[in-house]
Amino acid sequence: MEALTRWVAALIDELVAGDVCHFVICPGSRSTPLALAVARHPAARTWVLLDERSAGFFALGMARQHGHPVALICTSGTAAANFLPAVAEADLARVPLLILTADRPPELLDNGAPQTIDQVRLYGPRTRWFCALPTPADTPELLRYVRTVAARAVAVSQSAPAGPVHLNLPFRDPLVPNRAMLQVLFKSRGNSHAAPPNAVNVDGGEDAAPMVHVVAASRRLEDEELRLLSAFLSQTRCGLIICGPACPPNLAPAVARLAARFGYPILADPLSGVRHGPHDRQFVLSAYDAFLRDERFTAHHAPALVLRFGAMPTAKPVLQFLQRHPTVHQIVVDEGAGWREPTGLAAEHLACDPLWLCDALVAQPSDFNLQATAFSPQTASTLWAHLWLSAEQATRSAITAALTGHETISEPGVFAELAALLPDGATLFVGNSMPVRDCDTFFPSNERHVTIIGNRGANGIDGLVSTALGAAAAGAKPLVLVLGDLSLYHDSNGLLAAKLHALDATIVLINNNGGGIFTFLPQASETDCFELLFGTPHGLDFAPLAELYGARYTLAATWTQFRAAVTAGIEGRGLHLVEVRTERGQNLTDHRTLWPLVSAALAQVGLR
Repeated sequence: MEALTRWVAALIDELVAGDVCHFVICPGSRSTPLALAVARHPAARTWVLLDERSAGFFALGMARQHGHPVALICTSGTAAANFLPAVAEADLARVPLLILTADRPPELLDNGAPQTIDQVRLYGPRTRWFCALPTPADTPELLRYVRTVAARAVAVSQSAPAGPVHLNLPFRDPLVPNRAMLQVLFKSRGNSHAAPPNAVNVDGGEDAAPMVHVVAASRRLEDEELRLLSAFLSQTRCGLIICGPACPPNLAPAVARLAARFGYPILADPLSGVRHGPHDRQFVLSAYDAFLRDERFTAHHAPALVLRFGAMPTAKPVLQFLQRHPTVHQIVVDEGAGWREPTGLAAEHLACDPLWLCDALVAQPSDFNLQATAFSPQTASTLWAHLWLSAEQATRSAITAALTGHETISEPGVFAELAALLPDGATLFVGNSMPVRDCDTFFPSNERHVTIIGNRGANGIDGLVSTALGAAAAGAKPLVLVLGDLSLYHDSNGLLAAKLHALDATIVLINNNGGGIFTFLPQASETDCFELLFGTPHGLDFAPLAELYGARYTLAATWTQFRAAVTAGIEGRGLHLVEVRTERGQNLTDHRTLWPLVSAALAQVGLR
């Protein structure tokens, strides 16, 4: 018991020393040593959830919101397999997670022992690092090794590109560590995390410091490469900046200054963090999903250069626009040195810090006289930017006019209404499938600091409720989640987190009784099988679900009711479920009616 106690104390204490303060725990027997060590640590915050799949996404939401790794703990067997969807999302979305899976000792593996599966590299290539630790033993060398592994796991999970790390931890019976010894080992840590690495107490305890201090340096271009890039941008008049999902925090002001320097419009995905806020938004566009559907506009206004930050944008018209002009010089900036480039058309990949690059390019001396002639690149870039800004204004005016004055609930109208309702500092979590696409089109840029997030790594509909509530638990307030009926059904277990942990959140449920997005896809032509295979109507009543989890439920049939219910959720406490019901066929009509109006607006200002 003493060896087990010192072993788990060293592991958990070193994680806490590395600023891993939140531990999401799923109940189980084999994980008892880990769970009790976390519960006894004075600086660890414990979140207990019953469903492993939900818990994985809950931890994901917390880690995304905090920007620091969150630890997940489960018992052996299929419990660990249920973390896989969240691990996949964390991998692709570059969210730091630490997965601590308890396991049976070696003598119980592969011989029919209950609750045992092969957990070695269970998540395959989806983790940044995997380590199978030895069974606990009370030796200074092993305790140092355990602490080193913990420190390395924290560092790797946060190193670019950030992502999940998996530690597999085998335990023999007995599984209950010594309570009194844990309390002694954990007592009076104080604020010692900043102490030098050589101030190490292997057992933890008073004034213990991290055993390994890891510093991650940002990637930067060489001076000559930066100068050549600056010269290239200065000489290229028709440039675009595309900011996709998962841009680095605080990129918005820096990329806004870059756009102003070179006269390049910014296509700002709602999940980029660039579309909204008090920064300079004079070059920020938010209606491109609509006007890039116009073939005459896209044919006549090809850029010479595209500078991309973040992941590929949500809007399919952006991808089609780039594919239509394959010779455009695309530059992808990726601080994680990854490969977020599905077009296969990029000419350059810059593995460097995007914030540093924006500031460095702005600070570069201009190769041209500021008193530009009528034919200089600066003047041409100004005209180019004016063209795109005119398209933005005409499109946004056409959409606003089409949505104004209708009291009947519509799916496009949900995000137009939310744009007016959400206060400064709010967090909007958008579900996949139709909601994130409608958010892209119908939630305009504004000066309020509204953070919009979503699971755009693997783009699945699973775990959306849990991820959003994890963000709420990490301090995202007020939080509004917008998702479809299938997504809510798929992760209804996630609602328990709000009840267990007294979380505040407002869920806007768009219920079109099935898979609404499929009405927009070629599958809709298969009318004999469409409803069975794709439409999938379910006829569920979500009011009892709200009652089950103690949520306040509102069925909003008009915009007046919708505004009142959402406002009550934002200003109130607890969980609020606001349901709007739509019809899939009408939603298709609502969307397709808008695009000719946009084309007409573009023609009216001479842009097609």
